[in-house]
Amino acid sequence: MSTKKNTKTTLKKATTTGRKKKSSGTTKWKQSVPGKSSSGAEVKIYDTRKGNRNLIGSAVFFCCLFAGLIVYLCVYVSSNSEALFNNSYNSRQSVLATKNARGTIYSSGGDILAQTVTAGDGKETRSYPYDNMFAHIVGYSTKGKTGLESLANYYLINTSATVAQQAENSAAGRKNPGNNLYTTLDLGLQQTAYNAMGIYKGAIVVMEVDTGKILAMVSKPDFNPNEIAQIWEKVTSDTENSPLLNRAAQGIYPPGSTFKIVTALEYIKENPDTWKSYSYQCSGSFTHGDNTIRCYHGSKHGQVSFERSFAKSCNSSFANIGMSLNKTEFISTMQDLLFNQELPVDIPYSQSHIQLTQDSDDEDMIQTVIGQGKTQITPLHLCMITSAIANDGILMRPYEMERIESAEGKIIKQFQAEQYGVLMTPEESASLRELMTDVVEEGTASKLSGLSYTAAGKTGSAEFNAVKGDSHAWFTGFAPADDPEIAVTVIIEGIGSGGDYAVPIAKRVFDAYFESGF
Repeated sequence: MSTKKNTKTTLKKATTTGRKKKSSGTTKWKQSVPGKSSSGAEVKIYDTRKGNRNLIGSAVFFCCLFAGLIVYLCVYVSSNSEALFNNSYNSRQSVLATKNARGTIYSSGGDILAQTVTAGDGKETRSYPYDNMFAHIVGYSTKGKTGLESLANYYLINTSATVAQQAENSAAGRKNPGNNLYTTLDLGLQQTAYNAMGIYKGAIVVMEVDTGKILAMVSKPDFNPNEIAQIWEKVTSDTENSPLLNRAAQGIYPPGSTFKIVTALEYIKENPDTWKSYSYQCSGSFTHGDNTIRCYHGSKHGQVSFERSFAKSCNSSFANIGMSLNKTEFISTMQDLLFNQELPVDIPYSQSHIQLTQDSDDEDMIQTVIGQGKTQITPLHLCMITSAIANDGILMRPYEMERIESAEGKIIKQFQAEQYGVLMTPEESASLRELMTDVVEEGTASKLSGLSYTAAGKTGSAEFNAVKGDSHAWFTGFAPADDPEIAVTVIIEGIGSGGDYAVPIAKRVFDAYFESGF
């Protein structure tokens, strides 16, 4: 009896002690077990309130995380609706195509560049009235989508018809009219550029310098978008000519002497007060160590100033200039001009690149400053640099879409000119404009002098293989020289001198622009 009494007394005390000992953490109490010492076994009891607080905290955290994901998803979808819509895995495009007729693409002057034609049996065909002329920039919508057909796909396949109109069309078995695109492309300039290119391979870009509007873009070889389904196998297997490639934005070429614009800019930046005092005796070649650079066609320019070195495109003088440049600052200037950088354009493009680094040797430096070696650029990029020079150093974002209109003519969206950034100071751009004017007045682009308008620019003859004399013909420039309006960049593949071949083509484009009364 005494043993049971003691056990009950011990349990009572333990229980009382357990009630008194409370804490935010684990509570410990001791219980005597029969047959053991009074110290007994230690048993741990966890505070359930602390566990509840942990569960509530975790629940709140995951609720906040989930809410954040919902907000992010809503913002992402609203800001990337066009990209998501144009995704090839989005079946909504097919659904809308059964309900809406694809909209029409117009030139800036209202000429139809692409339209949907419906036959008597209801079959729809995408028609391109100008055949090959706008092949790359307008693109096609069969076998995928390219060019403006791809860029404006979201607008063209959607409709602005009211709910009542859509219901009426549905009841009558008609499709809703899609929205229409008005582009910045000028039919007259495009036609002139296309015809001027003739049978040559190459590209032409025409850009309005103070807005960034693309007025014309030609690439050859080309194709007929009306026949793309029938010629698909042929054009996709033609690796020699690559007719589907938009050479204007995706073709990368050695810039040749047009790159002397970049080299001249760097020399002016490093020598702002003395660059006009530069002088060099050209003997037709420049030798540095084991490296020898020769002037084009073996020309000997004699005593030349900086201005004359640029006007005559003297390789020897520019090699000499290049060896005086600060490599770090030169690389920085090239990056500022968007080499090895993304371009602010909305059509597919290739990135222009340089491979000059701090570890590059003198040979790489010499080749780079005259636009040879491993440096490559697209015609579109070169036109953008030229436009910035013509626009006081300010680069405007290139764009090709002017506005979106409903079938009734209501403006759905208006695209605006937008400044990208400042590539150089107004003083530096003014110096380059003077240099480029001299190229026309007394240098390699003299075929543009003495006209009803003034022009400025830079020619280039870019060697592209080991065969002496094989070179691409370049010209990039703007007009009028004193108050620039448009920039024109021309490249003709494998033809020879820029002054002999590219300049006359650019002249035809300039002529068309000023004769049309822009």
